[in-house]
Amino acid sequence: MSDASGWRCLGPLQRLRQRAFLCAQIRSFFAARSVTEVVTPVLSAAGNTDVQIEVFSSDGLHAEQSGSYLRTSPEFFHKRLLASGSGDIFEIAQVFRKAELSPLHNPEFTMLEWYRLGFQWSSLAAEVTELINVLRAAFELPVMQVCSLSYQQLFVNLIGLDPFAIDEDGLNEVAIAHGYHGAAMERVTALDFLFAIAVEPRLEHDQGYLIHDFPIEQAALAAPHPEYPDRCLRFEFLWGGVELANGYQELTDATEQRRRFERDNQSRLQSGKPTLPVDEHLLAAIDAGLPACSGVALGVDRLLMCLLDCDSIHQVMPFNAGNS
Repeated sequence: MSDASGWRCLGPLQRLRQRAFLCAQIRSFFAARSVTEVVTPVLSAAGNTDVQIEVFSSDGLHAEQSGSYLRTSPEFFHKRLLASGSGDIFEIAQVFRKAELSPLHNPEFTMLEWYRLGFQWSSLAAEVTELINVLRAAFELPVMQVCSLSYQQLFVNLIGLDPFAIDEDGLNEVAIAHGYHGAAMERVTALDFLFAIAVEPRLEHDQGYLIHDFPIEQAALAAPHPEYPDRCLRFEFLWGGVELANGYQELTDATEQRRRFERDNQSRLQSGKPTLPVDEHLLAAIDAGLPACSGVALGVDRLLMCLLDCDSIHQVMPFNAGNS
């Protein structure tokens, strides 16, 4: 027999008003900067090929298609808008990723994503920091001190490991020393494991961290670093040990982007996962002329959790996968 009270909204109803207040403040922030709010499709004929992300699938959008996919981000549609001449844009979007329930994860969540034309990654990272502090002020919190350092510096400072001076076997040995049990991991997976298990727990609770110059293997849709071929123009903003935002100085080379999608699908095959159709519309948009820009995605549920000093995003969601 199911729990008779399971239908109820989770948490106090005050959370609904706090979420609405947060979204209103975000919209005000972008209105003051003439960034246009957009709405893009939830379903797409193409999927996110990233091997670290699992997508939900559904019926085809029309009779000729075998299936469609729930978006894991509005990024592909946003870039099509940018190439169409939209100018700076943002969206507060519901997105979907297959994942276990955890204090920081839910299969459906809210993502704020925005793009700024002509911005280098550092300018967008500064705007992320500005947004965080504007929202902290709105929630009557003091200004957050933000430490900016490279991915390399972060690993060296916290666990004494240079991630660019160690091979895959060495990374697996370090992972085992930090409690990993299982088959040997690829380089990207091993770095992600160490970041989550060994690095993030050592970060100060109410300190901001702006991490940049990620390994090129973790570039996804980011441009390569102009000086270091083993790195890319990607950054993350962390509130303590909680990743809030992931941003790129965007790749504008359609040929390189296709190569990355194909490499992703090859990795999916090797991992026993199904390949996914590449977004040809996105590649055509990039080829037609994606303007120089930087973009970032920020988890709204995680942000609200941090602003209210909660322990889990489920404390700030009216419903989650457990009672949907």
